[in-house]
Amino acid sequence: MSNINRDDGSVELNDPPAFNYGEKVKSKKMVRNDGTFGGKDVGEILVKKGEIGYVTSIGTFLQQFYIYGVEFVETGYKVGMRKKELEPIEVVAEEAQK
Repeated sequence: MSNINRDDGSVELNDPPAFNYGEKVKSKKMVRNDGTFGGKDVGEILVKKGEIGYVTSIGTFLQQFYIYGVEFVETGYKVGMRKKELEPIEVVAEEAQK
């Protein structure tokens, strides 16, 4: 457990989650299986950079970070990701109605 990167010591949990349930997001990086995704080999690609998904759950890790369960449309995989690994996708239809 000594190799866990706790970043700069900031505690995301002091603020509300960055993403909401059902929010459309895009992966900012490629994600490989670290051994926690059953049925896939360690190192196998689970999420490609730029892949689109929806937030289906919000949990925490190390009492410091939010972990967003994101279901990715292309593969159907649900993967836990951090805020820094995701970016929101603005819905053009909603903005057009304003």
